[in-house]
Amino acid sequence: MIQPDQWHPVDSLVLEPNALTAVTTSDKNVVVAAGPGAGKTELLAQRADFLLRTGLCPYPQRILAVSFKTDASRNLRDRVRRRSGAQLAARFDSFTFHAFAKRIIDNFRLALSGYNTLTSDYRIHPVTRIQGEQITFNDLVPLALEIVESNTYARGGIRQTYSHVFLDEFQDCTDQQYQLVKAAFGHTAAILTAVGDTKQRIMTWAGALEGVLQTFAEDFSAQPLPIYQNFRSEPRLRRMQNRMIAQMDPDAVSPDEELAGDSGIIEVIGFDTDRDEALSVTNLLQEWLQEGLTPSKIAVLVRQQPHLVTAALGAELANCGIPFRNEQESQDLTAEPASALVLNFIRVITDDRQPDAYSELMKIANRSSASEDGASRFNSQLKRMIRKARSTVRSPEFQAEEPASWRKLVQELLQLVSRPVLIALSPDYQRGTRLDDLIEQALKTFEREIAVDGDPDQALRRLSELDAIRFLTIHKCKGLEFEKVVILGVEEQLFWGDPTAAMSAFFVAISRAKQHLVLTYTRHRNRPAKAAGRWDEWRTAHQEFLDFTLD
Repeated sequence: MIQPDQWHPVDSLVLEPNALTAVTTSDKNVVVAAGPGAGKTELLAQRADFLLRTGLCPYPQRILAVSFKTDASRNLRDRVRRRSGAQLAARFDSFTFHAFAKRIIDNFRLALSGYNTLTSDYRIHPVTRIQGEQITFNDLVPLALEIVESNTYARGGIRQTYSHVFLDEFQDCTDQQYQLVKAAFGHTAAILTAVGDTKQRIMTWAGALEGVLQTFAEDFSAQPLPIYQNFRSEPRLRRMQNRMIAQMDPDAVSPDEELAGDSGIIEVIGFDTDRDEALSVTNLLQEWLQEGLTPSKIAVLVRQQPHLVTAALGAELANCGIPFRNEQESQDLTAEPASALVLNFIRVITDDRQPDAYSELMKIANRSSASEDGASRFNSQLKRMIRKARSTVRSPEFQAEEPASWRKLVQELLQLVSRPVLIALSPDYQRGTRLDDLIEQALKTFEREIAVDGDPDQALRRLSELDAIRFLTIHKCKGLEFEKVVILGVEEQLFWGDPTAAMSAFFVAISRAKQHLVLTYTRHRNRPAKAAGRWDEWRTAHQEFLDFTLD
């Protein structure tokens, strides 16, 4: 334990004055408005380290962090662990809003009444609700809000648990989510830190509050602390962002002297057809990969309909053997232990040069038995199974393109691991069909990818974050960063609708790039075979957005 005035940012990080105040404040709520690349996630990680090391979050109290995306939640949790160590980080809970709501429901389910009453083994379904037995994802926050508002015991339990609360990407908070925060922590001793960027508020379609950062500041008497520096992008890219900021939020413009320098690349490339675009972008991606750039450091972004807009590019990349991952179709399964287990097993039996996947798979042995001898026996059984499965996959009779071939091997693994060990992988697997759903999702995702070319190695590479170029919507890319970014279709037909929302979306997209930004548009996009609704084949470049590139 150290005194607050003895604490220094981990890794000798230099924080601008407002950021340092936000990190080290001890007696007031704050709201941090920051641009992309200003280090909002790192600010929260440093604040967690400050509170835990100085004892301002005293044992046994905890810190609660609520994010909007699983990626962001996991990223923040991992950063705190790296900076503060496992022992202190054990008192840091990082959830998405839905996961936090589910935790409240699981702990205080009996407070629900009437139509909202739930059994102990209730299930969660994407769209269908069954009274008492099954709810949807959209029901999680309203049910948690009902519990907190109506039950003194539940409300007190939450407040006694958390002395500090972090709210990440808070500009996207919906009305019900904000009401849950107010009901749980309004007028309490908890210290709240909200961070966000109104220039990135692209979730208005989901009901994001207008001016929620200002509303939070008023409701929680929070001190506003704007931070402006973008430490992610090279100077040329920052100057483009600054030109957009001058139009979106003139008070947040950075001085020219802070953006000086010639490093960074911005390209605008127009094409006659999407076929020409696909060929050119494929050649560009090949050059980047041949230069030694890791695929995971490259992203292709589109505002909407990525499975349609990237269809021609995806086909060309597949012809060239370049792995890519369309995250509209491939959900991030690696965050779920059950699906990661399935995919790691397939990786290990397909390719014996997968040390990381093998290591993760063998960790299951440590969960299989309470005794050292039992774990050792399981370890031996699992190794024998892997050897046998590898032999099966390599045999001429194995039909890799047939889903049933892989399902049989995976089922043998799951039987060996046993149902109790699988359930113990996550508290979420103890109720309903979540475990079975994730296993099925992992299998179907792999089967869909292997149907592309019948090659299991390529299918697994397309499912990997590390080995594949990622195709993302602008919504999905929030909070992420890449060395090189291609934005397909900077066209009026894609960046349509409310001008403010379109501008915010474009700003989010360009600010993902650290070093190299490529903007494309075409005059004609063929209608993809899968297109069901309106599709304008003749396109118009979004000249207003492209003009921001002029230095």
